[in-house]
Amino acid sequence: MSRIGRMPIAVPAGVSVEIAENNRVTVKGPKGTLERVLPSEMEIRQEENVVTVSRPNDLKKMKALHGLTRTLVSNMVVGVTEGYQKKLEVNGVGYRVQKAGRKLTLFLGYSHPVEMEDPEGIETVLEGANGILVKGIDKEKVGQFAAEIRDKRKPEPYKGKGIKYAGEVIRRKVGKTGKK
Repeated sequence: MSRIGRMPIAVPAGVSVEIAENNRVTVKGPKGTLERVLPSEMEIRQEENVVTVSRPNDLKKMKALHGLTRTLVSNMVVGVTEGYQKKLEVNGVGYRVQKAGRKLTLFLGYSHPVEMEDPEGIETVLEGANGILVKGIDKEKVGQFAAEIRDKRKPEPYKGKGIKYAGEVIRRKVGKTGKK
């Protein structure tokens, strides 16, 4: 059995999990509602405050789907109770960030400012002069939007300028040296 797949998912108080036909799972909690269609081969059951996922056989594909399905349901439960967030840092001389309403404006050394609109269900918050916090209840959307922001100016290896995740280590390179 999959070690991750066989672990039960505890449903905290204030969260309701509904499992409809074709494995359409809806999770409602204090922060919002998430809905997802999961692989129909997996059997998702709910007994009181615990959700379990089981697989029909031991084929390689079913083993892979078992752990995936359990993790997706678990991420939905965590999302509607605590939410997810990713922190980005903007490093570089003259690089700065502004926020007006739902519009995030990045000044990243290009000839023009880069403007990004917050997607539905995602909120960006500025932290200090060079911090961006991406928050939301859907782990996938939070990670995707953080990656899109980072993609506007990836950190470069010589001076470390660009947008990086908080805690990310940039492998530095030694620049050219003069002739002797």
